[in-house]
Amino acid sequence: MTFDQQWIEYDFNPFILFSANGKILSLNTEAQYLLGAVEASLIYKIATTNANSTFGFKTTFMDLEFGRFKFFGITIGYEDEEQIGIRLYQLPSFQFTKQKPEGNLVNIYALIDLCISSNSIGSTTKYLKELDPSIPEIRLQPELFIKLLNKTYQAFNDNDSVLTRLFFRVGEHIKYEGDKYSLFAIELSAHNMSRKHTSELTRLAEENNLYCEVRESKVTINIPMIAK
Repeated sequence: MTFDQQWIEYDFNPFILFSANGKILSLNTEAQYLLGAVEASLIYKIATTNANSTFGFKTTFMDLEFGRFKFFGITIGYEDEEQIGIRLYQLPSFQFTKQKPEGNLVNIYALIDLCISSNSIGSTTKYLKELDPSIPEIRLQPELFIKLLNKTYQAFNDNDSVLTRLFFRVGEHIKYEGDKYSLFAIELSAHNMSRKHTSELTRLAEENNLYCEVRESKVTINIPMIAK
């Protein structure tokens, strides 16, 4: 690998080179992480839609968000009809701004059950669960995490049922001090969600050094698989 190729490979910004029919010809490490959160076909569509009308390079500032990945611009370049490249400029994310989560090794299933039990007292809401059984004990500060999870459940109080999912984020990772960790997620969803809790959910996630995605009827807490 040449020196300039190494610059691309270790760039914090994802880079993908496509063929004319949308097949990936090459990509750097960060792009591999990105493609765990978004289909390659969507990135290809963005590249072809925003490319210069003639051969050459074009930089466009735009806001893009795919899961935990947020971008403020793209550069697209092509010199012939055979291939087209795109580089996405990433906003500083939690893998740079957050510290590595610390604490004790805890059983995530026990914490979920504890929070469900607490929030079900005096409630008619039915709590449904779809939990991947293979998550090991992971390192968290249980008191802080229980605050975050309880507040998340409180955001869904006004529902007949709330679904809790626990699953691996296949292909997604996060780096702390050069070490790469897989990610899993706790996702709560229901028909109605109280938006008044959004800012507090974000604050509590930051206290836990975690990333929380808040959508119209869904909250996803992303957690690194730190099992040592």
